[in-house]
Amino acid sequence: MDEAVRFRQALVAWAAGGAEAGAAATAAREVAAGGGVRTVVLVEGGSDRAALDALATRYGRNLDAEGVPVVPLGGATSIGRFLDLCGPQGLGLPLAGLCDVGEERHFRRALERVGLGSPATREDLEALGFQVCVADLEDELIRSLGADAVRSVVEAQGELRSFLTFQNQPAQRGRAVERQLRRFLGTHSGRKAQYARALVESLAPDRIPRPLERLLAHV
Repeated sequence: MDEAVRFRQALVAWAAGGAEAGAAATAAREVAAGGGVRTVVLVEGGSDRAALDALATRYGRNLDAEGVPVVPLGGATSIGRFLDLCGPQGLGLPLAGLCDVGEERHFRRALERVGLGSPATREDLEALGFQVCVADLEDELIRSLGADAVRSVVEAQGELRSFLTFQNQPAQRGRAVERQLRRFLGTHSGRKAQYARALVESLAPDRIPRPLERLLAHV
């Protein structure tokens, strides 16, 4: 197992607490002390990780092999716990991250609380290596590709019939197709990660969403 993979798994278990937390903390500390982690990237969920890994692959990079574990928080409100473990008062590792615009305030407050500056603006957050999606990752990808191209990706994934059925639901009628697509991507467990990877793979080089592009460049 790559050290970055071992670290990610251990960190998530450590943050969760419970009976396995002690052993997980020991494992995470061992990897960090051994130099197996260069930068920890904290993202809200699995789809963010899938998108960043897919973008890295496009550029011939393997973030785990580089010692850059991308760690899903399981929700933005957990950022404080992960910063406590990885930040200046914990393992003291370099950090970066990605969040939705609606969770930006949680990231700002948590970063300031652990002593990583006082990011009052989005530019301050970016200077610390933390990028913000407007409104979220799915919205960024849909706007970058355009609705027609996203529909083509849905068709390539064998789900166009499902999407057309979804469009015909009473709650979706009359909505812009971009909103329908964004909602569709979140209707099944695992679908966001599936499409995060597929949509990134379909992007033209000059249409990479700014938050993803800047985050990858930072790490």
